[in-house]
Amino acid sequence: MKTVEKSEQNIVVVDEEDKIIGHKPRDAVDREGLRYRVSALWIKNSKGESLLARRAYSKSHDPGKWGPAVAGTVNEGESYEENIIKEAEEELGLKQITVKKGPKTKTNEKHRHFTQWHTYKIDKPAEEFKIQKEEVAEVKWFSKKELETQLKNNQEAFLKKMSKYVELFY
Repeated sequence: MKTVEKSEQNIVVVDEEDKIIGHKPRDAVDREGLRYRVSALWIKNSKGESLLARRAYSKSHDPGKWGPAVAGTVNEGESYEENIIKEAEEELGLKQITVKKGPKTKTNEKHRHFTQWHTYKIDKPAEEFKIQKEEVAEVKWFSKKELETQLKNNQEAFLKKMSKYVELFY
């Protein structure tokens, strides 16, 4: 079976109610301003800390910014859950995980998408995650207090909606 490069894969295109209306290459979706699907994983540990990932500096969207531990664009033929399980293994080396479905959010900015959030709990030191360097520069556990302080004093280091995501999961 031929492996398809990410840039060649069609992604799911949806309407304003998140119903699938087609599939197109990522560059066409961006160029045409179409709405698509993203899956995201919010990871916590037993201390109540959240694992965040700094996006690779080579990423076209928000390079070097801190965001959720795992996120990915849903490809043709994938569900939100299938996508996040695949992305968690690719980006952090997490195998055979069981995720819990969380809230769904809608973004109406330059990149228009629905994000289906999932949650997962694990106790593991940040340095033990096997990160995919093309996607993730580093991961780090943040306490709620540290995250709130960082968002207040260093907002530009985080994804624009990070404060809203913190509200969802704390």
